[in-house]
Amino acid sequence: MRQPNAAASITVGEEIRIRGQVQGVGFRPAVWRRALDYALVGDVCNDSHGVLIRVWGEPNAVDRFVHAVCTEPPPLARIDSMERRPLTGPPVGFGFRIVASVGGMADTAIVPDATTCAECAAETLLPGSRRFGYPFTNCTHCGPRLTILRGIPYDRENTSLAEFEMCAECRADYEDPRDRRFHAQPIACPHCGPRVWVEPGFDEDPLHAARELLRAGAIVAIKGVGGFHIACDATNAETVAELRARKHRSRKPFALMAPTIEVIARYCSVSAAERALLSSAAAPIVLCDIDGRQRLPDSVAPGLRTLGFMLPYSPLHHLLLQGFETPIVLTSGNVSDAPQCIDNADARDRLAGIADAWLLHDREIVNRVDDSVVRVCAGAQRILRRARGYAPAALALPDGFADAPAVLAMGGELKNTFGLAKGGQALLSQHQGDLEDSRTFDDYRRSLDLYAGIFDHQPQVVAVDMHPDYLSTKVGQDLAGAASIAVSSVQHHHAHIASCMAENAVALKAPPVLGVALDGLGMGERGELWGGEFLLADYRGFRRVARLKPVALLGGAQAMRQPWRNAYAHIDEAMGSAAFRVRYPQLGLARFFERRSPEQLDAMLATGVGSPRASSCGRLFDAVAAAINICRERMSYEGEAAIELEALASFHGRHHDESGYPFELFDEDTGLGVLDPAPMWRVLLDDLSRGVARRVIAARFHRGLAHAIATTVERHARRCGTRTVALTGGAFQNRILLEDVSAALRMWDYSVLTHHKVPAGDGGLALGQAAIAAARAIGGASRCA
Repeated sequence: MRQPNAAASITVGEEIRIRGQVQGVGFRPAVWRRALDYALVGDVCNDSHGVLIRVWGEPNAVDRFVHAVCTEPPPLARIDSMERRPLTGPPVGFGFRIVASVGGMADTAIVPDATTCAECAAETLLPGSRRFGYPFTNCTHCGPRLTILRGIPYDRENTSLAEFEMCAECRADYEDPRDRRFHAQPIACPHCGPRVWVEPGFDEDPLHAARELLRAGAIVAIKGVGGFHIACDATNAETVAELRARKHRSRKPFALMAPTIEVIARYCSVSAAERALLSSAAAPIVLCDIDGRQRLPDSVAPGLRTLGFMLPYSPLHHLLLQGFETPIVLTSGNVSDAPQCIDNADARDRLAGIADAWLLHDREIVNRVDDSVVRVCAGAQRILRRARGYAPAALALPDGFADAPAVLAMGGELKNTFGLAKGGQALLSQHQGDLEDSRTFDDYRRSLDLYAGIFDHQPQVVAVDMHPDYLSTKVGQDLAGAASIAVSSVQHHHAHIASCMAENAVALKAPPVLGVALDGLGMGERGELWGGEFLLADYRGFRRVARLKPVALLGGAQAMRQPWRNAYAHIDEAMGSAAFRVRYPQLGLARFFERRSPEQLDAMLATGVGSPRASSCGRLFDAVAAAINICRERMSYEGEAAIELEALASFHGRHHDESGYPFELFDEDTGLGVLDPAPMWRVLLDDLSRGVARRVIAARFHRGLAHAIATTVERHARRCGTRTVALTGGAFQNRILLEDVSAALRMWDYSVLTHHKVPAGDGGLALGQAAIAAARAIGGASRCA
C-alpha cells in the first residue's frame, strides 16, 4: 500500500465521530488501512468521546470508506453511533495519519478483557516464535483491558504495563499500523515484559513445574488475569475433598477449566449455543448438563446436574494446560465468600492455609474482575454473573433517555454491581459480591472511586434501593449528601422489572408491562418484605396487582440460612402445625420438627415475634427443598436449596406425565391478587407420605408453580390491558421455571421479555435503578395508576 498525496481530485472534507467500544481494539489502524484503500487524506485519533476521523477525498470514495469502516470493524469493536459533518478548507498535511490520543472528559466505552485470539495462541505455542512459551502474549484483538486500567484514554501509561519499557522489537510492532499489535497497550515479550515464577522456588520452567504439581495432586494458587485462582486436578477425588476442607467450602460447586471443548464433551452435553459461548471473546464459565460418558467426582459439584466449564482464556492458561487431557478445578482464590486476592503478598498470606504452591507474575492486577458465569436457557444466553469479558461494556438505554442527567446507581446488598448512566448509555461495574463481607465492601468503595475517575462521572442523581439498611443505600446517601445532589429511592422489584425492560429496549414512553419479579427478599412500599410480585410497571412507577401469599420468616434472618424454618412456617400456614403432626406423624420431616421445640415455634408464629411475614418466592423454594430433605438443616451457600431442588427436578426429566401441584388464585377485598401455595402443600405431603420419589415431587412443584405463575399473569394482564410480560428476579435463573413460564405465556400470545445482557438476579438491579432514576429526573407521570 502507498500513502496518497493531496491532489486536485480531493473535493470534499468530512469529520466523522464514532462512539462505542472503539478504543484499544485496533480501530485506528483499521481506519488507516481503509483510508489507504480509497486514496484519502486526513487523520484519526482517540479521544475521550471515542474515535474522531478527519478525511478529505472524492465524495464517492469518502462514502465507500465510511461504509467499510462501519460494516467491517475489528473483532472486539462495537459501534454505537456514527455522525458525519462537512469540513471546510483544505486538508491538513499530506497522506493519512494516526495521531496521538486526546484527553478530556471521559465519554467512551472501555473494552472488557478478551480471551486470547487464535493468532496469539498459535504464536505462544509455536516453537521458534519470538513469543513461544510466553504467558503474556497479546494484541489489539485480545488480552487484558479493565484489569490493568488506571484511567483513560486507554494508553500504556494509564495501565499497569507502564513500568515495563518496550524493547526495540515490541516498539516496532507497536508503531506499525500494518501490525495487529499496533498500539496494543499491554504488548510485551520475554525480553521486556512481565515474568512468571513458582513459589516455593523451582529451577525448571515455572509453567512446567506448575503442571507437574497439579498432576501430582498438589493444590496451586495461580495469579491470573483479574485475580487469583486455586487449581487442582479435577479427576482426583481426594485432592478435591482436601481443597474443600482447606477452603471451608463444603458444597458450593467448583468452576472447571478444560483444555478443549472435546474434553468438556466427555463429561457434559455441549449444545451449539454453549460451544459458541465457550469459544467467545468473553470466554465465560458456561453451565453445561452432566450427560457425558465420563464422570468427575461428585464432590466437584455436589447435588447438581450441571458443571461450570471454561476454556483457557489467557496464554498462561493455554501453557498451563498443555498436555492435559482432563479438566482442572479453577476456583476463586479466596477463603469462603471473601473477594479474590489480586496482590502477590496478599495471596501468600491469605492462601497460606490452602495452597501448596503459588504460580505468580509481576503484572499488577489493578482491578479485581471475577470470571463471568453464563447459562443457556430457552436457547438464549442468560448471564448469571457479569464480570470478565462483559464488564464494563456499555449498554444502550432505550429511546427517550438520551437527555437524562448523569445517574449513579448503587445496586443491592447481595451479588452487587453498581452502575453509571449518562448520555443514553448505562455502564455496569463488574460483579462486586456480597457487601456484608467487609473485604467486599471495602473493594466496592474503592471501585466506586475508580469508576468515577476513569469515566469522569459526576452524578446529578444517586439511585439507591428502598431498604434503609443496605450498605449500598447508606453509601449512596452519604455520597449524595456530600455532593448536595438528589437521592432517588427505588423499590427493589420495580428495579428488577425496569432492568428487564431497559435491556429489551422498551422505550421511555412505551405502555406499562406486567412484570413478574420473583426472588428472595426486597423491601416493599411500606416496609413489608416482598419477593413474589406481579407489578404493572413503567419506568416512572408501578402498581402491585398480585403477589405470593405472605408467610412468616420463622426466626427472621435465620430463615434465610435454615430452610427447615420456612418449611415449618409454610406448613403451619397451609394446614396448621398441630394438624400436620396428627396427619403425618410417620414422616421424617415431622420427627425433625419435634426435635426443634414446636411449642416455641408455634408461639413465635402466633405472636409474630422474630417472624415477619414475606411474600418470598425464594423462601418457598427453600421450604419445598427442606420438606424433601434437601439442605434441610442449613445451607452452605446462598441459593443452595433452590439450586439443588432444580437439579433434582431436572434429573427426573422435562417430559414426565405427572401433573403439577395445585395453587389457589384469589382476590383480596382490596382487589390485590393472591397466589396461595396451601393446596400444593397438602398434595406434596401426601406424595411424601406415600413414598413418591423426591425427583418426582421436585418436578411436580416446578410444573405447578410455573402453571400458577402463567395463570396469574393471564388473569391480571387482561385486567390491566397489556400483552407484554417481563420475567425477572433471581428465581428466573432457574431454567425449568423460566422455560416453562415463557413457553406458556408465548403459547397464549404474550410478548415475553427476559434477561440476556445482565443477570435476572440482584446483579442486574443497578441497571433498573439507573433507568428509574433517569425517568423520574426527565419528568412525566406514570401510566400505572
